Amino acid sequence: MSAGDIAWVLASAALVLFMTPGLALFYGGMDRSRNVGNMLAMNFWCLLAIPVLWVAFGYSLAQAGDGALIGNLDAAWLRGFGTGEDGGAGLLTVAFLGMFAVITPALISGAVAGRMRFGAWMAFSVAWFVLVFVPVFKWVYGGWISDLGALDFAGGTAIHVNAGVAALAAVLVLGRRRGWPEQASPPHSMPLVMLGAGILWFGWFGFNAGSALAANGQAIQAFLNTFVAAAAAGLVWGLVEKARTGHVTNLGVASGIVAGLVAITPAAGFVAGMAPVVIGALAAVACSYAVSIKPELGYDDAMDVVGIHFVGGLVGSLSVGLFADPVFFGGDFLAGLFLGGGTELLVAQLLGNLGTIAYCFVVTVVIVKVLDTTIGVRVSGEEETSGLDVAQHGEPAYAGDVEESLGAGVSAA
Repeated sequence: MSAGDIAWVLASAALVLFMTPGLALFYGGMDRSRNVGNMLAMNFWCLLAIPVLWVAFGYSLAQAGDGALIGNLDAAWLRGFGTGEDGGAGLLTVAFLGMFAVITPALISGAVAGRMRFGAWMAFSVAWFVLVFVPVFKWVYGGWISDLGALDFAGGTAIHVNAGVAALAAVLVLGRRRGWPEQASPPHSMPLVMLGAGILWFGWFGFNAGSALAANGQAIQAFLNTFVAAAAAGLVWGLVEKARTGHVTNLGVASGIVAGLVAITPAAGFVAGMAPVVIGALAAVACSYAVSIKPELGYDDAMDVVGIHFVGGLVGSLSVGLFADPVFFGGDFLAGLFLGGGTELLVAQLLGNLGTIAYCFVVTVVIVKVLDTTIGVRVSGEEETSGLDVAQHGEPAYAGDVEESLGAGVSAA
């Protein structure tokens, strides 16, 4: 790799790392004020535990070897990596992909907000990383899904569909929050939500454009695609909201931006022209509808992880089968349906996602049920009502909650 490529990918890795604190703020702003500390802790736990597991054996199982289902341990404990012959390119890849490994389980935290024990979350995120994320990542980037000819530039199937399905499985086992949906739980801090959305958008340029693993034309196109898809999705979500309710809300715009970012992720390095605008608009319509029918479907996904990440990731992944343009990129991948490639790529995209959905859902249900049987996954009703910050972490997130926390037995110190 050239010095410029190395610098770009290093910067992109840092941008992706910044997305996890941004996600914590985004989710934290949507949560109750007495649960903000818990949401921050859930996301930062992923920043602490997953990198260690990734370099110990996660990267090796997710990337080493030629197996269609799982890798091997040839690269465990970073064995064989250095800065010699390849100038550190191998280590750079480990570092960059490790940032994706961190944020994927963190995405699930928004679905289970306000009712999952922190100890259960610690165990769940580790088990899910090992049993679901690692094998699916292998399938998509060097396993049976990639063998189908399916494309996933920066993680539509491997990250967003995967995490979205896990969120659905987890909340179905965990159950609804007390009083939901009859009692509304509006965001406690829209400034935090918008700040988190802005950080996510900023970091997503590294997420998508960095996935070119070079400072080249594909990275430039992915950068532009990320910009316009998010803008189009935020715009369309706001317009849809205006037509439905008469108002354009900050929460709706922020949700639209994230939906557009999710949808363009699998397609960012494979589409050009106006395709990212169309993909963003499609994601906004599909995701806003999915979020709106959540009460009728009866699953309590607190931060709309299913509606935005699962639906948005699926829209983006299938859109690759429609808009992929190998001529524009000079690539050897299949063309999309609208670019004269027929249905072959679209079918490959569909099959890859169906396999991921089935595996992720079943294994996630098993993980949560095992944890519920052994250590218990849900907080008590009293803790859920009073908030998880004090009950699970012994500290309030805001000074205004100190008096309430003292009543719960936390010392002023």
